Formats: sequence, C-alpha cells, structure tokens
Amino acid sequence: MEREEQIRQLKKLFVRIDEGTTVDAGGFRKNPTSVYVDPELAEREWQQFFRRHPQLIGLTGDLPGPGAFMTLNDLGTPILATRDGEGRFRAFVNSCRHRGAILEERERGEARHFVCPFHSWTYASDGRLIGLPKREHFGEIDTACRGLVELPSVEAHGLLFVHPRPDGEIDLDAVLGEALRDEFDHWNYGGLELLGEDAYDMPCNWKLAMDTFGETYHFTSLHKDTLALDFKGNVQCYDTFGHNHRMLLVTHGIDLLRGQPESEWHINQATLPVYWIFPNVQLMPTLTGCFLVRAYPIPGEPGRHRSRIQFYSRPGMSDEDYDQARVRQRGMAEGFAEVIRDEDYAMGASQQRAAESGVVDHLLFGRNEPALHHYHSTYRDKLGLKPLPLLSAEEVAADR
Repeated sequence: MEREEQIRQLKKLFVRIDEGTTVDAGGFRKNPTSVYVDPELAEREWQQFFRRHPQLIGLTGDLPGPGAFMTLNDLGTPILATRDGEGRFRAFVNSCRHRGAILEERERGEARHFVCPFHSWTYASDGRLIGLPKREHFGEIDTACRGLVELPSVEAHGLLFVHPRPDGEIDLDAVLGEALRDEFDHWNYGGLELLGEDAYDMPCNWKLAMDTFGETYHFTSLHKDTLALDFKGNVQCYDTFGHNHRMLLVTHGIDLLRGQPESEWHINQATLPVYWIFPNVQLMPTLTGCFLVRAYPIPGEPGRHRSRIQFYSRPGMSDEDYDQARVRQRGMAEGFAEVIRDEDYAMGASQQRAAESGVVDHLLFGRNEPALHHYHSTYRDKLGLKPLPLLSAEEVAADR
C-alpha cells in the first residue's frame, strides 16, 4: 500500500473512532439461506469458481528454491507445483503418464525428480519424462511426448497462481485488477518465507467461512476473550477492487499513533489489512509476515468445507535469534488460526445447522457489514443470478 494511501486511510479511521462511526453499506440485504445448502447451486459454484477459475495456491516462499515442490488436492485436479532447476514456478497434473497413478503423495518437500511408485517412471521437476525402466520390454516410445501434463501457472507479486485445467488461462489483470496489482507490489510478498500451516475440515459451507472475515461487528461478542484484546470492534475501512476487496481491521495500536508525526505512521501499526481475492482467499499482511486463508467446498456436500491456513514470516524483522523469532511468530500464528477454527468456524457450523433446518429462509446483512454485501453480490453476479436488493429499515420491517 502506497504511503499516501496509508495516511489517507489512517486519518479516516481516526475520524470514525472519534465520531463513533464506521463504514456504511447504505442499507440492508437479505441473503437466502438456500445459498449455503442448495446442492445444485453448490455444483455450479464448484465448476465455475473452482474448476474453471485461476486459483491462488500460495506465496513464493512456499517454493523457496530449485527442487522445492508442493501438492494440492482441493480443486478436483491433483496438482504438483514445483520450482524447476532454473528456479521457474511450474504446475502439473500429479499423475504418471503411464497408468495414471498419483506421482507424489507428500504435501511438500524437495525433490530433483519424481518417481512413480507403480512402475518407477521418473520425471524431472520441469515435467520431462527422464526414466523409463526396461524400455526394451515396454516398447519404444517418444519420451518427449509423455512428460507430465502441464497446467497454466503464473508467479507475480510474490503470489503463485494455477489454473486446474490444462486448457485454462490466467489473466492476472482480470483476476486481481490493475489497482490491486499495484498495491500488492508494495507488500513484498515475495520476500516472505513459510512459517507453518494448518488445515481444518469444518461442517459449514465454504461461503460461511468467507463470511466470518466480512465484519468486525462480532469482535466484542464472539472474540471478547481473544481478538477483542487486540482489535477494536465495529470500526473499519473498506474498499472494493472490482470483484475483490480490502478491509482494514483496527487494532488498539492506533491509539499509539496519536500525537506522532505522520512520517512515522505505518498502516500495520494500527490495522490488519484483509484482502479478499475472489472467490475463496483471505490474504492478511502484517508487520512481520502474512496469513493466507483459503476455503474449499467439498463436492457433493454443501454443508462442509476444508480451510487451509498458511502463515509466513519476514526474515530480519526481529533482533531476536532467528530460530527463537520463528518459534515465537509461529506460536502467535497458530493461536490466531485456532481462533478462526474454534470461534469463527464454530459459529459458521451453527449457522449451517440453522440453514439446513429449512425454517430460517434468509440472513440479514447490516449497514456496517459491507463486505458481506459485496461477497454475495459478486457470487450472484458471476453465476448470473438476480442481485439482492438494497433495503431500507422500513422495507426490512415490511417484508419479514
């Protein structure tokens, strides 16, 4: 985020804190609970938002050097992401070209080549078939034509994108937009290193997981003994970037900026920026690193999803011994992830139970919850569904 934008946003927050105001969506929206339970809608989302859409799978630090790899199994296509011998980010279908067995079962690691456990066909990190045992028995084939099936992949702004279909395309201007791309350059995501990760299978729809990141109105209630100790509830800044958005969650650190010269202000001293990247990503840069949260639907089960949370650190940000600093930062990151699992997602599970009852036909998004308006307006627009109308208080009361 450019310096001028940081100052502009911080000044806006000071005014809102002093006046007791927050961002205003301008009205209310009723979101039908069917969007969390309808199997036909869930299938459409799976195909359009996940199977046919570029996906952010991690940061540059997930593949720190030549030979690094990671695998993903959340998008219908088994994916093997590598950094080849020249340091280039690549992605492939994680399947041997002989009989289709999964090539690499480990979630991440280092390997200069990959050996199929079925017949020992061997592939280089750039996807080339480099080993075929007993070729004289198998028969002569052109090994150049039997390399791993490559998937479209792009590394930019320190972010790793993959399309799960070989015939897919990745247009970063369409995925992120020019303004957000420019802003991401200022965060130096490419300088971060992976600190740790976790994954949760939760009994709630993937959109309910995204919804938990859509407002701070709940902080003083749901998070009264956790996040509310560090964050101010019900005050934020909010801006949209096409089908993406940015929220600024306000920490108590903003009070320490009062009286300091603007030249010493930094957005992370007073806020936690939260970027939503359509359809399923929350990216949160901090002073010392970053959090990456992704929520994936479970095909055929609208009431379940899998969340993956990765935490990254910025080397050299602490005077502590490097290993000690990583231990401390990892402990803080794991604590934050546990709050998401045990408080936010637990609440999502309770919402899911109510939605599945069929008795509650809609949820109400308030004026102070603009991200929720934007999430679901975007989802509906992408699926060609009728937009949810913006309602006044009188209209809400009249149409119960």
